[in-house]
Amino acid sequence: MLRAEICDSRELSFLMEAHDGLSAAIAKRARFTGLWASGLSIACSLGYRDANEASWSQIVDVVERIVDSSELPVLVDGDSGFGNFNNARLVTRKLRQRGAAGVAIEDSCFPKLNSFVGDRHPLADIDEFSGRLRAVKDTAADDLVLVARTEALIAGHGMDEALSRAHAYADAGADAIIIHSRRSTADEILSFTRAWQNRLPVVIVPTKYYRTPISIYREARVSTVIWANHTMRAAMAAMREVCRRIMAEESTASIEPNIATLEEVFELFEYDELARAEAEYCGPMLNRKQGLVETGS
Repeated sequence: MLRAEICDSRELSFLMEAHDGLSAAIAKRARFTGLWASGLSIACSLGYRDANEASWSQIVDVVERIVDSSELPVLVDGDSGFGNFNNARLVTRKLRQRGAAGVAIEDSCFPKLNSFVGDRHPLADIDEFSGRLRAVKDTAADDLVLVARTEALIAGHGMDEALSRAHAYADAGADAIIIHSRRSTADEILSFTRAWQNRLPVVIVPTKYYRTPISIYREARVSTVIWANHTMRAAMAAMREVCRRIMAEESTASIEPNIATLEEVFELFEYDELARAEAEYCGPMLNRKQGLVETGS
């Protein structure tokens, strides 16, 4: 399903960020058909910085909950692969076992730092990173969609470097390319797509250039848009406000009308299915035991 959305579809696709089982279930309820397991958002939800402070095993555990809670195809933010080619293929193997549909690997050096923090973003050697991609591809074959992400524009290396890296990563077996930018307009992205000429599908992350109309991406033949961290940021803002008000008011009376009810929580996670299953699988046995008690047998 993820390959169909990113690589085969002629329609613009959207992936919604998820960072735990709850955010995944909510995104599914909103009718998103694919998810982005965000490194930034998962790190924040675990209380870490997006600087490879969370281990790959912790990320894999969270991805499993995202997959199970949504049953949607999940593209995982694999950072830079958590090390060299061997780390990258190990993480890939574990992600495949946990049900991920794809992994995105970026050409940052390990440990990576979030793209929007600071100005020093050293990039991996092209040949070394291409080896990482080949190792991932050989490990996953066609079971996972491999998306290569270049940080060349983020690091200030310019368009020629971004294109050179993208072509090298395509040669190494990538199924799609993420081109990333920190500018507030989509000018760099659109320049890239014109020069790239759709050799591979292009995936974008418009976190900074969010004012650009979606129609522009359709015209540029962008494959997929990732909404990369928005449910985490929304949850952060909402929790901060709720905590502030409860502390100030020493009561929850004023906030109750504006937060999810317990009934909504139970409905989202299908507590009614549990009741039906209990009746099916436990009911007859309980009835037999009750009958034995009543007859004294």
